[in-house]
Amino acid sequence: MPIGIAGGVVSAPYFQAHFGLVDKKHIDEVSSNVVSVLQAGAFFGALGSAPMSAKIGRKPTLLVFTLVFTVGAILTTVAQGGNGLAEIYSGRVISGIGIGAISAVAPAFVSECAPKEVRGRITGCFQIMVAIGVMISYFINYGVGIHIASGVNIWRIPFGFQLVPAGIMAFGLLTIKESPRWLASVGRNEEAIKNLAYLRKEPVTSENVIAEMIEIEAVIQEEREARTGLGLREAFFGKGNFIRFVIAFVIFLLQQWAGQNSVNYYAPQIFAAIGYSDQKAKLLASGIYGVVKVVATALFIFFGVETLGRRLSLFISAIGMGTLFYIIGALLKTHPPPPVIPGLPAPAPPPASKAMAGLLYIYVCFYSMGWGPLPWVYVSDIFPTRTRHYGLALASSSQWLWNFVVSKVTPQMVTNLGYKIFIMFATVNIGAMAVFSLLIPETKGRSLEEMDIIFGSISADQRQADIEKQTRNVIREKDPSEQSIDRKD
Repeated sequence: MPIGIAGGVVSAPYFQAHFGLVDKKHIDEVSSNVVSVLQAGAFFGALGSAPMSAKIGRKPTLLVFTLVFTVGAILTTVAQGGNGLAEIYSGRVISGIGIGAISAVAPAFVSECAPKEVRGRITGCFQIMVAIGVMISYFINYGVGIHIASGVNIWRIPFGFQLVPAGIMAFGLLTIKESPRWLASVGRNEEAIKNLAYLRKEPVTSENVIAEMIEIEAVIQEEREARTGLGLREAFFGKGNFIRFVIAFVIFLLQQWAGQNSVNYYAPQIFAAIGYSDQKAKLLASGIYGVVKVVATALFIFFGVETLGRRLSLFISAIGMGTLFYIIGALLKTHPPPPVIPGLPAPAPPPASKAMAGLLYIYVCFYSMGWGPLPWVYVSDIFPTRTRHYGLALASSSQWLWNFVVSKVTPQMVTNLGYKIFIMFATVNIGAMAVFSLLIPETKGRSLEEMDIIFGSISADQRQADIEKQTRNVIREKDPSEQSIDRKD
């Protein structure tokens, strides 16, 4: 939700007048600052979450950073007067620290708890929730734009509403159980199997639960033996690890340059650039964009992510987005919107502008079937328990680093590049993202424990031998007679 709010708030005429934003250059500067400082905070939050998540667990880490986010949201809400912008900047940085950490830990937590058959679908729900939050923020801005012409409530209502999902998350975290994989990794095996049985809705004596727990313990034992005293060097450059960290960094670099976040953060400004000049018209167009994104993301997560697979979905998504952006860029070049004359009502969007808006709605459908939800699903798939907190922290920090860069430069690019911004994003989509999609390995339907085999950390034969060894150990613990027979042999 904080992601979609800022662009609409800063585009409000009263906000601009209240804080002395008198020319386009100044408006672009403040707009980029209000949006991008959140990403700057998120970058550091994502990095800082890794050691805390490994030390105290996924659930406590999420709770701590939810409270951090809440402090930032309160600060932006109460901002007013001469120091108002400074308070908004400070609050956005603090909120960003919370968001960055949550974005790094939450996918790892979810992937560690989900069954492999539906892990992609469940992890993808993270992106659905993000899309819903952005959609709600668009309609909050639209409602404020229609009903409130002036006053501090123009930013207090949107910023204050952030406290609602923060409160839901804080109380919700008190009702859930810790990741069984993390518990096993710190030696709390009895609690781990109880949580695993709870999550699978089966008794702790279930063969399926015991088999999954044996595989988890076998992998953790492998990691302990191979990487005793794990440090950053071993985590990043251990056998089969480096390529995973490269993929995690690059996949989010490309995602941020897909163009969607430029639309996401600055939807009112983007729609104004293609001809929706009236404040209410551009806010409504932004809201519709948010609805389309939620519906498209949900349909793909529930019906497509485990059917098409990761690679094919990413490839189709990149080709579709690039093609549509080329068309939008060509239309904007050949059919520029009518100029807005100061003092006169904003002109209605011409047919070409409506066509470009429609193409943006189709564009976000392609984004939502691949490069929106799948980077989080993919990086949650590929890391073992021992290094997952490092991997997700790097992935999340990469996401927020490039997110910061894109959000900082987008207002200036919209103003200075015009139609060329769509051509640039289209080229990135087809020339880089589509090619990258074909180079990464498929992970659909594979367990987290199989990723070491896929990336060459261990052979399939060695993994099977380790599982059989762990199975014998479990049998011996349950039946001491087996141990005495082995000794006689």
